[in-house]
Amino acid sequence: MAAAGVEVLTIVRPSERIAEEQAALRRVATLVAGGAPPEAVFAVVAEEVGRLLEVDFTILSRYEPNDAQVSVGVWGRTGADVPFPVGTRVRLGGRNVVSLVVHTGRPARVDDYADASGAVAYAARGWRMRSAVGVPIGVEGRLWGVMAVASGQEQPMPPDTEARLAGFTELIATAIANAQARVELRGFAEEQAALRRVATLVARAATPEEVFAAVTDEVGRVLSSEVTLLSRYDADGAATIVGAWTRTGAASPIAIGGRFRLGGRDMHTLVFRTRRPARIDDYAHASRVGVDMARSMGVHSGVGVPISVDGRLWGVIGVTSAHEQPLPADTEARLGGFTELVGTAIANAQARVELRGFAEEQAALRRVATLVAGAAPAEEVFAAVTEEVGRVLSVEFTVLSRYGRDGTATVLGAWTRTGAAFPVPMGFHMGLGGRNVHTLVFETCQPARVDHYGQDAGPAPMIVLAAGVRSSVGAPISVKGRLWGVMSVASTYERPLSADTEARLAAFTELVATAIANAEAQAALAASRVRIVAAVDAARRRIERDLHDGVQQRLVSLAMQIRAAQATVPPAAEELTAHLDGLAAEIGDVLDEVREIARGLNPPALADGGLRPALRTLARRSAVPVRLDVGVAGRLPDQIELAAYYVIAEALTNAAKHADASEAQVQVESGEGLLRVCVRDDGRGGADRTRGSGLVGLTDRVEALGGRFALHSPVGGGTAVQVVLPLTAAGGPHAGEPAESAPPGGRPAP
Repeated sequence: MAAAGVEVLTIVRPSERIAEEQAALRRVATLVAGGAPPEAVFAVVAEEVGRLLEVDFTILSRYEPNDAQVSVGVWGRTGADVPFPVGTRVRLGGRNVVSLVVHTGRPARVDDYADASGAVAYAARGWRMRSAVGVPIGVEGRLWGVMAVASGQEQPMPPDTEARLAGFTELIATAIANAQARVELRGFAEEQAALRRVATLVARAATPEEVFAAVTDEVGRVLSSEVTLLSRYDADGAATIVGAWTRTGAASPIAIGGRFRLGGRDMHTLVFRTRRPARIDDYAHASRVGVDMARSMGVHSGVGVPISVDGRLWGVIGVTSAHEQPLPADTEARLGGFTELVGTAIANAQARVELRGFAEEQAALRRVATLVAGAAPAEEVFAAVTEEVGRVLSVEFTVLSRYGRDGTATVLGAWTRTGAAFPVPMGFHMGLGGRNVHTLVFETCQPARVDHYGQDAGPAPMIVLAAGVRSSVGAPISVKGRLWGVMSVASTYERPLSADTEARLAAFTELVATAIANAEAQAALAASRVRIVAAVDAARRRIERDLHDGVQQRLVSLAMQIRAAQATVPPAAEELTAHLDGLAAEIGDVLDEVREIARGLNPPALADGGLRPALRTLARRSAVPVRLDVGVAGRLPDQIELAAYYVIAEALTNAAKHADASEAQVQVESGEGLLRVCVRDDGRGGADRTRGSGLVGLTDRVEALGGRFALHSPVGGGTAVQVVLPLTAAGGPHAGEPAESAPPGGRPAP
C-alpha cells in the first residue's frame, strides 16, 4: 500500500509541474496575444519563470552592438533588491552565461560561479549565486538577448532547465516581434505622415527656408534624433547650415547661416567626398568644426545623406544620437525619402528663382534696349546699364570702364547697392596691372573672374578692395570687332559670384556695345553734317565773294563804259543814245539783282554786325509786317548765327509766298547755353517739312549743329517754327566715345 502511494506521488508531481508550466505559458501567451507592451511581458515572464523553476533570480537582457547587455526584465524570490535592475547596462566578456550565449548563440550554463569571470560573474558572486542557466532569445533569425535564471543552492540547476526556458523565450520573441512590428508600423505611419506634410509644403511652392525648417523638424521627430542639420555645400569648399532642429528645443550647435570649412573626418566632409551616405558610430574618433559642439551636447553618433539637385550634389541632411549605441541600420534609407523631397523643393525653388530672374533680366534688357534704340546719350546708357546689371545680378558694385591708349581704364559708369558714392569718381583713370578683372579682360579679350582678391590685385583695385570687395567678374565690351572696355560686377561676400555671371553680363555688354556703336555712328554723322554745312557756308561765301569781286565789278565797269560811250554819241544820234540809256538801265537792274543774290548768300549785316542788325534788315525787307523781339546781346558762333538767320529768312519767305499771312512774329532769346528761335504767322497753315527742300535743308542744318527743329502748322491755324540751338561747338563726338577709346594697337576682340 505504501509502495503504491509513493508510485502515485511520483506520477502526479510531474503532471502537476507540467500543468503549472502550461498554465504559466498560457498566461504569458494571453498577454502576448493581447498586444501587451514588451516591458509588461518581460516582467511577467521573469516572474512566471522564477516561480515555476523555483530559482532565486530571473533576468532578461537585450544585447547591444557595443558588447554590452541591458536588463529589460528582472525578478527575485525575496522581492527585495535584484542584482541587475531594469535598465542596468553591463559590459560583456569573460566566462558567464550571458557572454557564453552571445558568443555561441546557444543555451549555456555555469554550474559553479566560483570559476566564472567577467563583470556579470563578479556581480553574481556578490549576490551569492552559485549556478546559472541562460537561453538565447532570437527574433526574426537574429540573436536579440538572453533569459537567465540563477540559484544560490550548492547543487547545479536541473538538466532540463534549458528546455523548460525555451518555451518562454519563444513567447518573448513573439512579443518582441509583435511589438517591433507595431513600432515599425507606427513609425512607418508617422514617417509617411511626415513625408506627406513635407510633400504638401513642396507642392504648395513654399520657400526653401520653410521646407528646410519643416524637414529638419519632421526628420528629428520621426528618427528620434538629438540634433538634425541640413546644410548646403558652397563652391569655396565650405558648408552653410540652412536648417536645424534639436530635440530639447535648445539652440543648434551651429546656427542657421553658420559656415565652416570642410576637411577631416566628419559627416559633412565624408558625404561631400564620397557623394554617398556616411555614418560616424562614435564621435570620439571624429574631427573638424562642429564635432566639438556635438560632443559638448553629448552626441555620440551620426548619419548623413547627400541631397542632390538635377544630378549634382547640393548638400547634406544629418541626424545624431546621444545614445551609446549607433543609429539604426535603416537610418540612411529612411533619410532618403526626405532628401528626395528636399531636392525637389530646391529644384522647384531654383526653377522659380531662375524664371523670375530670367523675367527680371529680360525686362532690364528691354529697358536698356529701349534707351539704346532711342539714341539716348552714352552717359545715360552707362548709368542705366550699371544699375540694371547690379540689381539683376544682386551684386554690391557694378562698374563700366573704357580702355584708353595710355594703358589705363577710365570709369564711365558705376552703381552701388547701398546708394552710396562709388569708391572712385566718374572719369577716374585706373592703371592696368596686377591680378584684377580689368587687367585680365584687357590682356585676354575674354571674360575674367577673381574669386578671392589678394595683395597682388594691383594698386588701383586696392581702393575698391578697401570697400570690402572679395570677388568680381568682368566681361569685355567690343565695338565693331575691337575691344572697347569692360563691365564688371563685384561682391563683398566670401562665396564667389555664380558661375553664370559671365554669360548674363554678356547680354548687357552687347547692348552697351550697340549703344556705343550707335553713338559713334551718330557722332560721325553729325560731324559729317557739320562739315557739309561748313562746306556749304564756305561755298556761299566764295560765291558771294566771286560775285562781288568778279561779276559785280565787271557789271559796274560795263555800265561805266556804256556811259562813257554814250557821252561820245553825236547829238543827232538820238536813237543810239536812247538805246545806250536802255542798256545802262538794264545793267543797273542786273547789278541790283546780283547784289541781292550776294546778300542772300552771305548777308553783309550778319557778317558785320551779328544777328540783331541782320534780323532788323531782314524784317524791313519782308513782304509781311514783322514784329521782332531779339533778346540776344553780342555775337554768337558763326554757324549758330547763320542757322538762325536762314531759319527766320525761310520762315518769313514762306509766310509771304505760301501762307498768305498778314503778320509774322519773330522771337529770339538765349540762355542756359541755348539759342531759342520762334517764328509765327497767321497764315493758312498746312506746312509740311517733307514737301519742298527749304524746310528739309533747314532741319538738316539745325540738327547738324546738335539742335532741334519743330514745325506746328495745322490747316487754317497759322504756322509756328521753333528751333533750339546749342551755343557750344556741336556735332563732335560724345565724351568718352570716339576712336581714341580703342586700346593700344587697336587689338581686335576675339
